[in-house]
Parts: sequence; C-alpha cells; structure tokens
Amino acid sequence: MSDSIKLSSVALDCPNAGELAAFYAGITGGEVVFVNAEWATVNGPGGRIDFQTAAGYTPPTWPDPASSMQLHLDFVVDDLAAAEARVLAAGATK
Repeated sequence: MSDSIKLSSVALDCPNAGELAAFYAGITGGEVVFVNAEWATVNGPGGRIDFQTAAGYTPPTWPDPASSMQLHLDFVVDDLAAAEARVLAAGATK
C-alpha cells in the first residue's frame, strides 16, 4: 500500500459543463474527451480540467472585495496581448 497522493484534475463549477469545456479545449489546444449534461472533461497539453454543471451558479466578480475570486487558472503565454485577443474572440469576458 502506498501513501502517494497525486492530483488528477481540477474541477470547476459552471452553468454549462459542455460549453465551458469546449471553450477551454479551444483556447488550449486540448480535447473534450467526455461530456454529458452534468460533467465534461478536457485533456490538454498542460493537464486535465473537469467541469461540473451547477444549478444556480453565480460567477464571481473580480476585482470586487465583496466577492471572492473562488478559483482561477494560471496559463503561461508567450504574448499577453495576442493571448488576450484570442480568448476574448473565443468568448471570454474581461
């Protein structure tokens, strides 16, 4: 028996798992490998992200001291302006 603990993925609550998975697959070059009404999984070059549809989901606002950030994902990019334009064109909000 091993006491090894390895991170499998990060799971994000969202209003629509399939839509958000498609967005992240598109911007990272990943692939949606599973999707149903409640859950979706993206395998990408940097790892796996899971998405869970949560009824009544309210996204955080940032920066707003009255609202916590809850969770964020950090990505490494070569050109910040180009990456920002790309994700905004894919449907992200600033």
